[in-house]
Amino acid sequence: MAKEQQAWWKEAVIYQIYPRSFQDSNGDGIGDLPGITRRIPYLQELGVDVIWLSPIYQSPNDDNGYDISDYRAIMDDFGTMEDFDTLLETAHKAGIRLVMDLVVNHTSDEHAWFIESRKSRENPYRDFYIWKDGRNGDAPNNWESYFSGPAWQYDEATGQYYLHCFSKKQPDLNWANPKVRDAVFDMMTWWCEKGIDGFRMDVISMISKDPAFPDGPVKPDGYGDLTPHVCNGPHVHEYLQEMNRRVLSRYNLLTVGEAAGVTIEEAKKYARSDGKELGMVFQFEHVGPENGKGSIIDKWTTGKPQMPKVRAILNKWQWELEGKAWNSLYLDNHDQPRCVSMFGNDSPRWRVRSAKMLATCLHMQKGTPYIYQGEELGMTNMKFHSLADCRDLEEINAWHQYVDEQEKVSAETMLKCFDTVARDNARTPMQWDASENAGFTTGKPWLAVNPNYTGINAEAARKDPDSTFYYYQRLIQLRHTHPIIVYGTFEPLLEDSESIYAFRRELDGKRLTVACNWTEQDVPCQLFAGEQGEELISNYKEHKAGVLQPYEARVVLSAK
Repeated sequence: MAKEQQAWWKEAVIYQIYPRSFQDSNGDGIGDLPGITRRIPYLQELGVDVIWLSPIYQSPNDDNGYDISDYRAIMDDFGTMEDFDTLLETAHKAGIRLVMDLVVNHTSDEHAWFIESRKSRENPYRDFYIWKDGRNGDAPNNWESYFSGPAWQYDEATGQYYLHCFSKKQPDLNWANPKVRDAVFDMMTWWCEKGIDGFRMDVISMISKDPAFPDGPVKPDGYGDLTPHVCNGPHVHEYLQEMNRRVLSRYNLLTVGEAAGVTIEEAKKYARSDGKELGMVFQFEHVGPENGKGSIIDKWTTGKPQMPKVRAILNKWQWELEGKAWNSLYLDNHDQPRCVSMFGNDSPRWRVRSAKMLATCLHMQKGTPYIYQGEELGMTNMKFHSLADCRDLEEINAWHQYVDEQEKVSAETMLKCFDTVARDNARTPMQWDASENAGFTTGKPWLAVNPNYTGINAEAARKDPDSTFYYYQRLIQLRHTHPIIVYGTFEPLLEDSESIYAFRRELDGKRLTVACNWTEQDVPCQLFAGEQGEELISNYKEHKAGVLQPYEARVVLSAK
């Protein structure tokens, strides 16, 4: 097999910051850019190479900043452009690159382009968005938005509907219009000239829609599924190759596309090894219903993933992309519940052990690992007591649809679903110390702090040499030290095991053997019997012969 082409972003570890919840500097209860700047030494100590910022652009904040009203201005909640420049400079001085969130499938309905677009059918900006006539006195088709309810909003002023795959305040851009692409690429160039180091591209697989706009397959809630007609559309690769030619190829950037509905074959096109499109994509199979957690309705569930199914999905992506495209590695982010609660065991007895195990399993795979803020502390899901605890639009809309209007689930069941998979689980404020509001703010936090912050926080973790913080630090150091962790080939092991996720990496005559027990029982394992080599990392100081202990992870480097 040809040797893997090297790139700085393949060797990097990325840390995702959700600015609203990271660090407040002025006591208004909302995280901000000066707060992030203040915490750069913490990130430097952890050892990460890149910060990915969730959106900080000017926005009415209908969807926590993913509804942008001005791409070249900073949201007032977060500070000023001067604050951004200071953050960028401080991060770079600390040896940390900065990646922006690029949200260009849609804008806010308060963006100047859309304000013009809805003025009249003849307006020069009309074609910046997707406007359609209704059908039989109703919407153009049966599509349901990803945030519940119809994906079309009727506009009285001009007598047409506009498409919004998400909130009605997030009209979709019409990428078929070359003027839209010109405007987007010009904006991207402006940020690159500022000195940023890359883009995470929000739902970028959705920028090309099926031009026929047909009805989607009817779902249990009566609406049509839009996914087959808005994801991986007929011109998506053409648009991304144009973006690459006109912007991305001119700079040394990290690029990762959030690719809803992506298949392996599509991923090979997005993250192609010739570098003509993106560096890598986020796929969602391992965090979706395919992982065995099941569904009560739509995405909402109280189930836990089944390790054999998670393993089969991740191994498939490892195996199929080998030498053809690059993997992104993650277990949680701002749209997913806390990984130790979802995939591990967040009980006091096993939380730390299982968090370390999951981190080992992920960081030893081939691809670029992403750490979501607080993951390095083993932060957990929160407990929802009522709808009043929620801030996320997706949760609020789902409650109104499934509990209030359709009465498909009880309030009690919905709250249990929220406890399991709600996005607000990831968005609770960062837990810095045991002081009031976890050291996040001196004011009233925009979203309640998880009550377990008194025991789970950065200050306590940094005082404990056996904490998850230092374990993540060690994993990052190993990645920077051993090329086999970055570039070694991947071979799955023990694929019939119900409990153990194991694999082997090989490069330049060396072999890395990784085994992780995903259960709270001792499990027989002979992988390390007679293995002569160096143990790079483990979450146990003592091992049992022929056994992996509860949530035990071991990594051994040896000669082939």
